[in-house]
Amino acid sequence: MKLSEAEIKIQRLANIPFKDYLNPDVFKDAMIKLNKGKTGQLLELTIGLQLSNTTLDFEDGELKTNKCNRFGVPLETMFITQTSSMIDELLSRKNFFQTKLYKKLQRILYVPISKDGDTSEWMYLPCIQVDLSQPLYTELAKQLEEDYYNICDQLNSQLQVSSTATLHTANGKFIQIRTKDSKPYHAIYSNIYKREISDKNRAFYFKKELMKYIT
Repeated sequence: MKLSEAEIKIQRLANIPFKDYLNPDVFKDAMIKLNKGKTGQLLELTIGLQLSNTTLDFEDGELKTNKCNRFGVPLETMFITQTSSMIDELLSRKNFFQTKLYKKLQRILYVPISKDGDTSEWMYLPCIQVDLSQPLYTELAKQLEEDYYNICDQLNSQLQVSSTATLHTANGKFIQIRTKDSKPYHAIYSNIYKREISDKNRAFYFKKELMKYIT
C-alpha cells in the first residue's frame, strides 16, 4: 500500500470515536490499554494494511502513531526502530543518509491517537505527512542529521570511559536512544569494541518535541 493511499483512508477515520465503527470487543480488550502498539496495529488492520516485519510499513514510507490528548498534544515519546542490528554503524558514524534510521525517517505518516476518556471514546486525529525531501522539512532534516551524529558521538564517549563501560541514554533535540527490552533481555555486542556494550536492547525514539514541531 502506498502512503498516499493510506493517508486518504486514515483521514476518513479522523475524529470518529472507536465506538462508532469498531466492534465493541476490540476496544474493550484489556490489551488495548496495556500494549502501547495495539492501537497502531489496529489502525493498520482497519485500513487494510497487512502486518509484517518489513523495514517500512508502506511501499514508500512509514506509519507512526502516538498517544496524545484530544487537542493533539503528545503525551509520550514515539518508537522509531531498534538499534542492536545497527549499533556498529552508529559507532562508526555511518553516513546518516545511508542508514536504516534515515530510511525510517525519510517519509512518515504520523497519526496522533487521542486517548482521552474511555477506550470507546478514543479516536485517531487528522494525520500529518512528513517528507524530509520536501522544502517544508529542510530544517527538520538538518536537525535530525545533526541529532544523529551527536548521538553517535555520545555513544562512543560513553563506551570510552573504561573497558567495561556500557551504554546509557543519548539525546538529540528531536530523537534519542534509550532502553527498550523485556525479559529475557537481549544484550548488544559491538564488533568495534569487541565486547558487550549493553545488557539490554535499545531503540531510537522521537522525543515529544518532534511531534510538537510538526503539528
